[in-house]
Amino acid sequence: MYKVEVPANRYDLLCLEGLSAALRVFIGADTTAPDYTLVPDVGGGAEPPLTLTVSASANAIRPYIVAAVLRGVGLTPARYRSLIDTQDKLHATLCRRRSLVAIGTHDAATVRGPLRYGAEDPAEIRFVPLAGDAELDGHGVVALYEQDAQLKKYTPLLAGAPAYPVVRDASGAVLSLPPLINGDRTKVTLDTTDILIECTATDLTKAGMVLNTLVACYARWAANPFTVEPVRVEYEAFLPPTVVAEEVDGASTRVGHPHTLVTPDLSRPTVDASVAYINGAVGVSLTADRIVELLRRMQVPASASATDDGGDATVSVSVPINRPDIIHACDVMEDVAIAYGFDDIPEHPLTTATVASQTPLNRLSDLLRSQALATAGFTEVLTWVTVSTAENTSDLCRTTPADAARAVVIGNPKTAEFQQCRTSLLPGVLKTLRENRKAAVPLRLFELGDVVHVAPDTETGAVNVRRLAAVYAGVAAGFEIMAGLLQEVMGALGATRVAGGADAGTWDLSPDTCTDGAFFDGRRADIVYGGRVVGVLGWVHPQVLANFSLFYPSSALELDVEAFL
Repeated sequence: MYKVEVPANRYDLLCLEGLSAALRVFIGADTTAPDYTLVPDVGGGAEPPLTLTVSASANAIRPYIVAAVLRGVGLTPARYRSLIDTQDKLHATLCRRRSLVAIGTHDAATVRGPLRYGAEDPAEIRFVPLAGDAELDGHGVVALYEQDAQLKKYTPLLAGAPAYPVVRDASGAVLSLPPLINGDRTKVTLDTTDILIECTATDLTKAGMVLNTLVACYARWAANPFTVEPVRVEYEAFLPPTVVAEEVDGASTRVGHPHTLVTPDLSRPTVDASVAYINGAVGVSLTADRIVELLRRMQVPASASATDDGGDATVSVSVPINRPDIIHACDVMEDVAIAYGFDDIPEHPLTTATVASQTPLNRLSDLLRSQALATAGFTEVLTWVTVSTAENTSDLCRTTPADAARAVVIGNPKTAEFQQCRTSLLPGVLKTLRENRKAAVPLRLFELGDVVHVAPDTETGAVNVRRLAAVYAGVAAGFEIMAGLLQEVMGALGATRVAGGADAGTWDLSPDTCTDGAFFDGRRADIVYGGRVVGVLGWVHPQVLANFSLFYPSSALELDVEAFL
């Protein structure tokens, strides 16, 4: 028995069928990977036999569904187990424990089209769940599986929802209650010859990837191998603009209509990679034809071509439906390296010699810790780089449009604590004060770390900025203590205080220009270094203290460390 480690990007290798097909092509037993086709051919104008209508009510909980039918499948006990195991593995990985995608498989012979998918009152949904012996409503089904050792982890996806997603056929029979359980009436058995696969999802792209992976693995069982019957999915609500695309030379199964698409989408996008890039990244010297041959071993069809100006040749990859992980030239390069063999890549002596050392920014940070902050009796804290939207803005009384535009917003955060990346170190230090507010005062805390700002002109759209923040809390605000700490920090940085701080290497405080809402008006000042504002010092505003549940008067400073490099 062999134990095979499947990389996280190769979902097509999660089943024995996909793994064996990949190995056969890799060792040369098969010359090419299979080519999957739709029957009937919707690209040629034919209509899919089955239609699935999606109600706008589904938008509130699980808005998307895709489907396909495999005809003439000859199931054996081994194939049946493989089908079930692959669904479980996809649910645990790509489907993110069914939170993104939930898979349902049904005996198509027991289904009457057209199908309908939408969200309904749980009390109105009645059916016998898979392997069940009694009819239950939606609430009953969830209550039943809250006690099930395997399925109870999925019940929170429905618990408390005012409406549950449900798939029904033309007779009104329930096919599935995603993402929890299928109906017993349409279950797949060893006698099933036609399999309907439906994937409900909160992410349409992931749903398409899951459906294509299942089709790629199991269409080989069809009476006409590697063919799949498409399903026409009609949405009552508009689809996202990126989904709606006109057909190009009949190659795409997506239709240019704001309400409709045909699934599965067997179109094959193209990814180009230059031969020079591949050779340079892998560390080999291969011809374009040799790269094409190596990619063929990875089930990735490719062709070589030279540029119009006689420059480096490029390799053009036609991405198969089972390889959604290929989206960039680096993915092509990785497959070339795997097919070539990592152990066969020649070793080369280093062409440069370097001596390891700290980066200037980290060295400067350690200097401040040891020579200014720790010696002044301040304790370092380390807090999360993510905060809530309120902590980034309104809790600090920083509510201008510029304050909001600076923040990197995190999509679909798990909790409020992960809504945004911090633009200031103050929220973390103030929250640390809050959690230690029963400790004896005075409290002296500082943090030296990165904040994140939006930067549209950079490759990632954001940049890290090293900051220093320090807070003093006691029976008095201790402004003079923070001013003394600032003097120590500036001394460690080699800056000299000169009125105005306009010249290089000089600094000063500018109370007249400071408008930072986190600090008390009249008791705040901008820190100016070399003619530009690099920080702020002052009493923390009473409203900010109240927002963070603090009752001791406090003073704070925040400084851009990178300005001193």
